[in-house]
Amino acid sequence: MPIPILRCDRNSRNQLDRFLLDAKEDLSSATEKILPILEAVRTRGDQALLEYTEKFDGIKLSSVTLDPRSIQTNLDPKIKEAFLRAKANIEEFHNAQKRESWSKTIDGNRLGVKYTAIPSLSVYAPGGKALYPSSVLMGVIPAKIAGVGNIQLATPPQKEGLPEILVWLCQILGVNRIVTVGGAQGIAACAYGTESIPKSEFIVGPGNAYVAAAKSYLAGKGLIGIDSPAGPSEVSIIADSSANPKWIACDMLSQAEHGEDSSAILLTTELSFAEKVSEELEKAFLERPKRLEMKQHSIYKNSAILVFPNMEDCIWFSNELAPEHLEIQTRDNEAIFSKIEHAGSVFLGPYSPVAMGDYISGTNHILPTARGSRIYSSLGVDTFLKRVTFQEVTKESLKNLYPFVKLMSELEGLDEEHGTSVKVRTEETL
Repeated sequence: MPIPILRCDRNSRNQLDRFLLDAKEDLSSATEKILPILEAVRTRGDQALLEYTEKFDGIKLSSVTLDPRSIQTNLDPKIKEAFLRAKANIEEFHNAQKRESWSKTIDGNRLGVKYTAIPSLSVYAPGGKALYPSSVLMGVIPAKIAGVGNIQLATPPQKEGLPEILVWLCQILGVNRIVTVGGAQGIAACAYGTESIPKSEFIVGPGNAYVAAAKSYLAGKGLIGIDSPAGPSEVSIIADSSANPKWIACDMLSQAEHGEDSSAILLTTELSFAEKVSEELEKAFLERPKRLEMKQHSIYKNSAILVFPNMEDCIWFSNELAPEHLEIQTRDNEAIFSKIEHAGSVFLGPYSPVAMGDYISGTNHILPTARGSRIYSSLGVDTFLKRVTFQEVTKESLKNLYPFVKLMSELEGLDEEHGTSVKVRTEETL
């Protein structure tokens, strides 16, 4: 059962709409299930967390928080070296995103922007098989650079103890505490706060459908800010016959490895190249059978190779899809990239697989999914900064601009007080 290969053009809406609609994850069922959990944590705090942790994780906790500095670690030096290299690259990339407050004179008045950091953040790290310590780097580092003062890590407890890598990362990154609660209840604890857990203004990080539903629901209530509404991991690849079919197949499978709901869409103009990639996928299933059923489900059910009549159509559909990850492997990558409007993160050229951005290159891998890059950006320093605008109006400018304020406030029916608040200053002095 090879990957579907479809001939398409801009008029193939019946074929293409499926990929646009499938990008959305329906969280309605998960949301219905988590609402009682959120309410229980809101009203009963730590006690509810202890009960849900025993119910869902099979672990009796004596406390729902830990101080990472109080835990001894003995991590393999080679693992430390890899994560320290990634940390340095991520810090350098995100340090370049720093913002400076500014002001300028406009129509005689001093106007400007003061940047302030959000006060607190929770970074969620899944447990078990979905352990993503690299996401801790991606969540904490830009927040630290932005100036967030209170950062905690929320992660499910493990029967064998917390993963040593997570504890060590919290230590080197200066995380204030570890919240040893996962799932929707962990998100609720960070959003509402409990007797032991301070409330966070912002929550980022990957998680299952229940975690995603809790983040989206609480953000919709205005209780927290979040990175972006989450869906399954995805990659789109624009490639021509100059690309290596085996490498393309590997890149598609690297997304399929995330889970059976992940997707990989190859956009090309050459049927023979599409067939070569399909053959390489089948070879890979035989050569690398780990997580085989998961990868095959992702490739056969959620993925496809779309053959368009020209590269302009490939670019058009990529922008429609607005993928989380976009690889461009063509004869002229820069020309293609110049026409890309929507993508979470772009990987240019044959030596830029998504895995480099996932771990080590320095860009952030917490990205908008489910076509979210049409309106959201990758996680960065800006994510954790607020713009506070300010103005200092001069007496002369106030007098000069009052006639315009008078007309505009009258038009809106607010002249009695809005207009008067300016007028009195033209007639009286301190």
